[in-house]
Amino acid sequence: MIINQWIPAAHRGDAVGDNARVMRDLLRSWGHESEIYAITIDTDLVSEIRPWDDADARQGDVTILHFAIPSPMTRVFGTLPGVRVLQYHNITPAHFFAAYDPGICRMAAEGRRELATLAGRTDLALGVSDYNRQELLALGFERTGVLPIVVDTARLTSADPVPALESLLQDGLANILFVGRIAPNKKIEDHIRLAEQYKRYVDIYYRFIFVGNYNAVPGYYATVRALIAEYQMLPDRFWFTGPVPDRELAAYYRHAHAYVSLSEHEGFCVPLVEAMAMDVPVLAYSAAAVPETLDGAGVGFAPKDLELAAEWLGALVYDEPLRQQVIAGQRRRLAAFSLDQLAPRLQSLLAEVA
Repeated sequence: MIINQWIPAAHRGDAVGDNARVMRDLLRSWGHESEIYAITIDTDLVSEIRPWDDADARQGDVTILHFAIPSPMTRVFGTLPGVRVLQYHNITPAHFFAAYDPGICRMAAEGRRELATLAGRTDLALGVSDYNRQELLALGFERTGVLPIVVDTARLTSADPVPALESLLQDGLANILFVGRIAPNKKIEDHIRLAEQYKRYVDIYYRFIFVGNYNAVPGYYATVRALIAEYQMLPDRFWFTGPVPDRELAAYYRHAHAYVSLSEHEGFCVPLVEAMAMDVPVLAYSAAAVPETLDGAGVGFAPKDLELAAEWLGALVYDEPLRQQVIAGQRRRLAAFSLDQLAPRLQSLLAEVA
């Protein structure tokens, strides 16, 4: 059987593309023909990702569309003759961007409108979390299921060291890590407010590290930097690294004392799984799909009381018995995202429709 996947853009290190490549290799191991087709392809991926305008892209017995942004793929996907499977990775609601970038705000709104057009034209609609599946049901999709993202944690757990960087990270400060785009739904401004509470009530020897693209929403990033200045905090205690290669990302995880998520909208949140794989205790605001991804692992909290969060953060950094207890719970939860767990689920879902 030919089972193809469509992704609008193929970027190395992007959760959607990485997930598609793991699925492709799995499908091939089961004896299926399987290719990934994309509109935009990074140079270092052209040998393994095929262009979407290739005629073979429309010839699959089953086609899986990974939906995260609006694209020309949406309209064509709904007309394909074979089995059509949607995997919904979530779209951040437009209102998060309204004050910072009208263009992204419009794109997010258009993405949700596009998604709705596939209701009734999809044989199976999968959310990467039940939170996403509930959104699909609300839009009118009838046949739904859940297939979590397959996270390639081996690229981090087996990464070579980066001695120069790791030396900088071992200077006696507590490293508080966040990984992801600097975007309004991530509520990075709350990380700055958390740092103020942490400095005031817990410890002055801290460093907040933000690994990810900070140019995606420039107006928002400027607001975050302005807040640091407003609090008169030491700028060198806040590192905004931009995107980094896997070796460096692994180094940041390896030397993180805690991972913090204060996001108010996540469809899955891959860095939570990465942090669990790297034995970094997680402190997370319980919103959207975050409680589902953690499922009792880490330390989740709500409402968003940052003074309480600062106390929890200090405990995760300095209370070694608590820290080890949390890490043990995260290791147990991590097993749910292994290929051994997810492969049978994918096989069963495909058999159901194909």
